[in-house]
Formats: sequence, structure tokens, C-alpha cells
Amino acid sequence: MMQTVAVIDYGMGNLHSVAKALEHVGAKRVLVTNDAQVIREADRIVFPGVGAIGDCMAEIKRLGFDQLVQEVSQDRPFLGICVGMQALLSHSEESGGVSGIELFKGQVKRFQDNVHENGERLKVPHMGWSEVQQSIVHPLWHSIPDLARFYFVHSYYVQAEHKQQVVGKGHYGVDFAAVLAQGSKLAVQFHPEKSHTHGLQLLQNFVHWDGRW
Repeated sequence: MMQTVAVIDYGMGNLHSVAKALEHVGAKRVLVTNDAQVIREADRIVFPGVGAIGDCMAEIKRLGFDQLVQEVSQDRPFLGICVGMQALLSHSEESGGVSGIELFKGQVKRFQDNVHENGERLKVPHMGWSEVQQSIVHPLWHSIPDLARFYFVHSYYVQAEHKQQVVGKGHYGVDFAAVLAQGSKLAVQFHPEKSHTHGLQLLQNFVHWDGRW
């Protein structure tokens, strides 16, 4: 039976590039959809996001996708990307303070302005290639070296409550959670679809992962 990957469309995300990358790494059937039934019937779920978290959460709640995400992430491989990751946390400082879906407990905080590191001022947003330290062994890291570089674009970062869920760490003036995992649930702050070889390997690992960890 052909495996289906549903890319959740709530109007906030570069869904075309994510879908193309998934097809490139071997996903046979990729559906970009806002149909709750199609999402429920999919074998794997990808939850992207870009833009301000306030707008994202407003649409997610309007569509009832907060409850849908809680439901479908429990029993199959589920991957949140960028703002899609931040929406899965308890709360974000962005947009005046916004409650998230709380698949993962923790806070989303803004990088401080005028932070200097190694004599250089760190600009916000954090944008470009950055190393990710593999802090916990996970099937997602198959064939990806430790401290591989991935492509980031974010002004806010994840501070996870449970350290055992942080399987990848980033650093930009402050340490932050770059990858979270719990059961069949995964979330990455960077854009794997824009991260060349290592990003595509990560997506391939997700497409072939059975959700067990």
C-alpha cells in the first residue's frame, strides 16, 4: 500500500518546497492539504510554518488544527518545521504572547538585540547556516554527522522544559533547542528543505522512520 505524507496547509508556510523535497527523497504520495479527513488518513504528517506566530496560531485555531495536530501526532511520524515547531510549544513571547498547541512543554523566546560573540554583533533574525549538535541519538540522525550545518531563519528560539526531548542543539548567543523529539513526534527549528544534503537526508530519514524511538 502506498504511504501518504500529508503536509498541513493552514495558509502559512512554503509548502511547495517542502512537498518537492519530500518527493525528492522518495515519498511516493505527498498531499498538501487543509482537509482534516485526508490528514487523519495519512501515514505521516508534516507541519510547516513561516511568519508571525500570532497569525499562525489564529489560523490553526480557526481551522481546528490545534486539536487535529494533538490527535494525529500521537500514533504516526509527525514533523513540525520552523514556526511549525514553535507552534507546538506551550507559549511564545512573539505577537504579545501567544499560547501554543503544547505537544512539547516549553517557551519560545526572542533573541536579544546587541549581543556580541567573538567580537561580532549577532544580528536578529538568526539567518543562515549554523551547526547543530546531536545531543541525543535518534533515527532522525542516520547518516548525518554531528555538527552538520543546517539553514535557519528565526528571531525566536525554543527553550524546552524537558531536556531529554532536546535531540539537537543550536547556539546563537544562547543555546537553544534545534530539534525536539518525543515518541512519534519531531520538530526542527531549521528548514530541512533548504539545507541541501543534510536536510534532504533528514527528510529521507523521516520518510522511512516507523515512528518508534
